[in-house]
Amino acid sequence: MLKEFKEFALKGNMVDLAIGIIIGAAFSGLVNSVVEDLFMPIVATLTGGVDFTNKFFGLAESVNASSLAAAREQGPVLAYGNFVTLLINFLIVAFILFMVVKAMNRLKRREEEKPAEVAKVPRNEALLEEIRDLLAKQSSGTPRV
Repeated sequence: MLKEFKEFALKGNMVDLAIGIIIGAAFSGLVNSVVEDLFMPIVATLTGGVDFTNKFFGLAESVNASSLAAAREQGPVLAYGNFVTLLINFLIVAFILFMVVKAMNRLKRREEEKPAEVAKVPRNEALLEEIRDLLAKQSSGTPRV
């Protein structure tokens, strides 16, 4: 059983998956930084500096706070601002990943479009082919293969 587990755990696909998860975790930090540090300031500029995280609608008349945390203590709230922020983050991340995959596909296509190198026939085989063709030409006019 231990031998079977070792074979299962060390299969190429499992190792590739583990590497993908580790790289994905590292990539997650990079993408979060791109979203928070590069794109969200642009979104804030376009929306006039509106902070969506504190946008909410009180579902009870007792809710009259100006911040989401205080409003949640007063009663039920519909926190649509947090949803809008997460939706914007998702769209930005999805767009960035789309662009990365698109670039990778473009590179892959370029690689596939390259013609395969023709293997050069060794000199001794080329000479033998020439001799064969000459002999065939002398005897019947068509080369044998």
